[in-house]
Formats: sequence, structure tokens, C-alpha cells
Amino acid sequence: MIIGVQGRRHCAVLGSPVAHSLSPVLHRAAYRHLRLDWEYTAHEVDEGGLPGFVRGLDPSWRGLSLTMPLKRAGREVADDVSSVAASVGAVNTLLLEPGGRITGDNTDVPGMVAALRERGAIPQMGAVCMWGAGATAASAIAAVARLEGRAVHVHARDVARATGSVELGERLDVDVSLRPWLPWPECSVAELVVQTAPAGAADSVAGPLTESGTTGRVLLDVVYAPWPTALASRWLAAGGAVAGGLDLLVHQAAGQVRLMTGRDVPVAVLRDALAETG
Repeated sequence: MIIGVQGRRHCAVLGSPVAHSLSPVLHRAAYRHLRLDWEYTAHEVDEGGLPGFVRGLDPSWRGLSLTMPLKRAGREVADDVSSVAASVGAVNTLLLEPGGRITGDNTDVPGMVAALRERGAIPQMGAVCMWGAGATAASAIAAVARLEGRAVHVHARDVARATGSVELGERLDVDVSLRPWLPWPECSVAELVVQTAPAGAADSVAGPLTESGTTGRVLLDVVYAPWPTALASRWLAAGGAVAGGLDLLVHQAAGQVRLMTGRDVPVAVLRDALAETG
């Protein structure tokens, strides 16, 4: 059993790799601001090790943040999942309830909505251009649905393995069509472009996506290191607005803090904590 300090609540981020995670910085800053004597740690855990890790936690544990590759696996260890987590098939938060019950939730979706609204995305947008078709893209499709977007074309590096995006769109009343990893004409006029692939994956399309100008358009690029990405740099230079991976990170972390502690922390507190890390 993984035992915590007597009287103190415990939370952690799990993933593989996890050493790069900024979640400890954010959650510890939230605890300081809220004057909570809680502990937040990071643990290297892969998909095979997740069930055993969770079973080994004592009652002092309250919540777990899940990063890659655990967002799909999180569904399997939860007794219940929220409607948003169920809709996208991805869990980034596990809440350890009294009595041992485990609830899975997803704060990536509301985090994306908040980050986009902060940078100027508006409801009833036109077609959305999305790059990547994994768990983060699923959350992005759900965020588009919440913002009343109704059409998304998804560029996948392996189109044959991306059919889940189309099925998700059908459940959310969003028209999702699949494209190869190449810019199409509609990409250059999409009001919103969402980049969910790993760092460097979209460098080759940064030029075509920005050559017609980006004024009045919004980019959400979920990468936060290295930053700015080639795409974000060109997007800003061409006049558009950018929501970056750190914007998403602070908003989804604020949601996790709310779920785990029952209290709200200002996003500015989390941004200041990141700034202090350099």
C-alpha cells in the first residue's frame, strides 16, 4: 500500500514519461494559495501498472491526474465516469471517493473551451481544421461541439486508424471528415485550427497553414515545450491569435483542483507559478 503522511491529503500525476510534467508546479501553487496542507507528487506509471498503483493507495489519497499514455486506460480503473469523459473516451482525472469508489473525469474539454474563449474563439464558428486524431483530438472535438462548431476536418498521420474521430463526431452532432497529413484548401480559411500532435509533427505544414494570413483566426496548439512552435510563431506573425499548450495546461489544472479540493483557484495564480519556473 502507498501510504501518505498522517492527516494530509495526497494527489499526484501519473504517466510515462512523467518527469517533464508541470502538474506538480501548478497543483502545489494552488495548495499554497488555498492554504491547504496537501501533497502533490509525480509517479512514473505505464498502462500495465495503473490498476496496481491505484489499488495500492490508502484513504489519504484524493485525486490523480493522468497524462499520456493513461487517458484511455483511466476508464478501465474507474467505477464511474462523467458524461464528458464517457463521450470522448478519455479520462485525465481520477477522484478517489470515501469508501474506495473511483470516479473518472475529463478537464481537458472544459480547459480547451476556456483557453479558446480567452483567445477569442466564438460560438457558431465555421469549419475547424484539426491536426492529429488521438485522445487530445477527441477532447478538442468535444470542445468544438461545446462552442457550437458543427464541422471539423481531421488530418491524421494514419487515416485508417482515425475512424474513432468520425464516430465521436456522430455522437456529438459534429460533422467530422478525415484528411491525410497534407493541407487542403479549406485549411487556409478555417476560423479555428487545432494542433494536437506531438512537438515538431506540424512543422512541415506551418507555412501552408499561414501563407494566406491568419488575422481574425485562432490557433490552439497543445504543445508547450518547446514554445513557441514553428506553427505558433508563423501564426502570430501573420496576425492571428494563439492559445498554447500552457493556456490549456493551466485551465485544465484549475478544473482538476476544483474537482479534487472542492475549491477554486484563480488561473492567474497558476500562470504566475509557471512563470517562476522560467
